[in-house]
Amino acid sequence: MDQLTNVLTAISHPSRRAIIGQLSHGPARFLDVADQFDTALNSVTKHLKLLERAGLIEREKRGREVIISLRAEPLREVAGWVHEYERFWNEHLDQFEQHFKRKKAKKEKRT
Repeated sequence: MDQLTNVLTAISHPSRRAIIGQLSHGPARFLDVADQFDTALNSVTKHLKLLERAGLIEREKRGREVIISLRAEPLREVAGWVHEYERFWNEHLDQFEQHFKRKKAKKEKRT
């Protein structure tokens, strides 16, 4: 899979988006991340592995603790991809608006 696909897959699940949201406030211990979910630690670990594979988080072992940090750079690739479609729709909506302005002007000329 390419990087964009990995990132889109990773952010497709609400729990993983919640983890990203939590980590956007700063690094957190594994247990603090897991604390927000009513699921087993194994489930949280699987979500973290997927986020890590997409390059969205990194883990650092500090003594007996695992600290998890957000790496937001891969999200920029998603934003760029979305921006391409935003530009496409904006151009088409502008053309649509111009069409109706011309049509309205023609109608006003006739009356």
